[in-house]
Amino acid sequence: MLMLATGSFMDFMSTQLVQFWQYTGFANVTLAHIIMILIGLLFIFLGIKKEFEPLLLVPIGFGILVGNIPFYPGLKIGIYESGSVLNILYHGVQNGWYPPLIFLGIGAMTDFSALLSNPKLFLIGAAAQCGIFAAYVGALTLGFAPNEAGAIGIIGGADGPTAIFLSSQLAPDLMGAIAVSAYSYMALVPVIQPPIMRLLTTKEERTIRMRPPRRVSKLEKIIFPILGLIFCAFIVPSGLPLLGMLFFGNLLKESGVTKRLSEVAANGIVNVCTLLIGITVGASTQATTFLTGRSILIFCLGAFSFVIATFCGVLFVKLFNLFLKPGNKINPLIGNAGVSAVPDAARVSNTVGLEYDKTNYLLQHAMGPNVAGVVGSAVAAGILLAFLH
Repeated sequence: MLMLATGSFMDFMSTQLVQFWQYTGFANVTLAHIIMILIGLLFIFLGIKKEFEPLLLVPIGFGILVGNIPFYPGLKIGIYESGSVLNILYHGVQNGWYPPLIFLGIGAMTDFSALLSNPKLFLIGAAAQCGIFAAYVGALTLGFAPNEAGAIGIIGGADGPTAIFLSSQLAPDLMGAIAVSAYSYMALVPVIQPPIMRLLTTKEERTIRMRPPRRVSKLEKIIFPILGLIFCAFIVPSGLPLLGMLFFGNLLKESGVTKRLSEVAANGIVNVCTLLIGITVGASTQATTFLTGRSILIFCLGAFSFVIATFCGVLFVKLFNLFLKPGNKINPLIGNAGVSAVPDAARVSNTVGLEYDKTNYLLQHAMGPNVAGVVGSAVAAGILLAFLH
């Protein structure tokens, strides 16, 4: 009898141990999981050690780790399992809730003075959006559907929130790859852009000194977000969720009478949404659904679009200078800042410029096309949404 009881107990324990093993990550791990975990560690390394956009890469990198811990299906812990905590948080990405809130914060943090003092810099921001449409054509050529190609193309604007918003509307199935690509290239601005800028410019062009920006009045700063909203939204009403929140946030900042609201938008709201986007977008790279040939193609197209955007921004300034008088010429090194990676692209303009003239500070000038790029990418997203939705 005792031996029977002992045997039953051992069988029970053996069954429980086997079941426990089946629920561990070791039993469910695949090579794809290992690859994605290594990518997540790389993101964290670049964010902490190299300080490449740590506010983006650290949350995304850790999210990749979270999303790629192997687990037994059906436990309601994965980001794609309905009812799980991660899945509920991911609704803000899937339904495009977070990006407009981030744009509200961006508006509350942005000073449009550099652009208002020299409005022709807006053209540089517009020229850099060529990367978006180049990637769109490239994606169509590679066999992506028109709506998918539009969502992929927006990576060229180097604007993570806009990429998430547009992909949530046009290509939800590709959102993980598109979002990670967009944020990755935003973080790698200091690596990707300088070689292109040096390649396209001469030493003489790199040392061009621009006129100091004129002083912009408070009235101009207040009027700009109001007129900007009306003008842009009438052209592309489909971009209203992003443009409306961007200009609203800026009005809160510039009005001078809503300081508390401006501070909440620029700090609390944008920080919380950045955290949630980072961890959930990272977790959405779950190896079983993310690591595919299409994802690799999206990464390649993203790099292509970003390179084209930088090329177009710099080359446009060189072309534009042919029509400007000597005292009014623009330093083509600020052409890279036409992408929407604020303020990193403008910092790159300044850093490269100081390499050739240690007294020629381009940061304030570069902020003009940089903030124009934010508006430009939102307008481009609205155009694509209107045509492809």
